[in-house]
Amino acid sequence: MRFMVMVKANQDSEAGVMPTKELLTEMGRFNEELARDGLLLAAEGLQPTSKGARIEFTGEKRRVIEGPFTETKQLIAGFWLIQAESKEKAIERFSRCPFHDGEIEIRQVFEAADFGDELTPELRRAEGRLRAEVAAKQ
Repeated sequence: MRFMVMVKANQDSEAGVMPTKELLTEMGRFNEELARDGLLLAAEGLQPTSKGARIEFTGEKRRVIEGPFTETKQLIAGFWLIQAESKEKAIERFSRCPFHDGEIEIRQVFEAADFGDELTPELRRAEGRLRAEVAAKQ
């Protein structure tokens, strides 16, 4: 199973305050452990929403909304994409994350099988081709 582990934003992350050398060191060790144990697929921090945008969809109409955005508790400051045996294993591992303040959210990623018959064999093949193409470019 794959999971996205999202780091919730806070006032510091939205203000562009960079982590301390100590936290970066601890996070480096944590990420190395995830990689060594075969869990880590990706891990990235995100720039503040002041450098971002949203696109709102209403029928055929599109509206671009430039950041910053309010309600930091609903924003994401970074993420990991991991592979774990279960949600419980992901929770167990990320309970040891070296954060001293804040919140993370763990959400399972959909797999092709989750879509049932709606994901026809033709759509499955197209998705497989797309994944192969993306992997080849990395």
